[in-house]
Amino acid sequence: MGRELQFEIFRYNPQKEGDQPRMQTFRLEETQNMTLFIALNRIREEQDPSLIFDFCCRAGICGACAMVINGRPGLACQTKTKDQPSKIVLHPLPVFKLIGDLAVDTGVWFREMYEKTESWVHTSKTFDPTKEEERMNNDVAEQIYELERCIECGCCVSACGTARLREDFMGAAALNRIARFVVDPRDERTDKQYFEIIGNDNGVFGCMGLLACEDVCPKGLPLQNQLGFLRRKMGITAIKEIFRK
Repeated sequence: MGRELQFEIFRYNPQKEGDQPRMQTFRLEETQNMTLFIALNRIREEQDPSLIFDFCCRAGICGACAMVINGRPGLACQTKTKDQPSKIVLHPLPVFKLIGDLAVDTGVWFREMYEKTESWVHTSKTFDPTKEEERMNNDVAEQIYELERCIECGCCVSACGTARLREDFMGAAALNRIARFVVDPRDERTDKQYFEIIGNDNGVFGCMGLLACEDVCPKGLPLQNQLGFLRRKMGITAIKEIFRK
């Protein structure tokens, strides 16, 4: 017989008239290899079908089940109950718009982020579908792949002290995205053009350096390294512009 788990879950449906934010308690017997994803589905199926939370892949790939687990952002599908105390407190991710209970809308935030960072390869070349793909050094391709592993779960943004204080801060996900294009030889943007996007308090110089983003990233992305890389690059760019004047 497994432990009895006590779940304290944030409940609030902004689309339901008269609903008020509150915490609701659920109890569940722990089973072998139980994850929070399994536990939440059991609660919804067996105790309260109105419980709102997101999921899709159940394999830590889509990022949809991100939430605050005992004060720390993480993925429900990757969090095993055996690694948690018997009392588990769940909240929705801060920063993002609340849909209901544990579900938030990360899509709007990431779409705006992609627009701000101009998240596409900037090239003057005309695409020719009949030609072979451009060859790329394997080391560079691996660097790009490493930065492309972001699943847009929003954990890094929710853990960020600056993002919690300022809505205009771009966050680690955006800076990681910029770093991906900086190392891509197909992108023809200059350092000055990148500086115009992130060389300010809304971008790389707005980070307080707490690095909670890297601590909570479920994919283990090297966000600290990318922050340092971009800060050095943008700092050098700023100095060059001063001397040019």
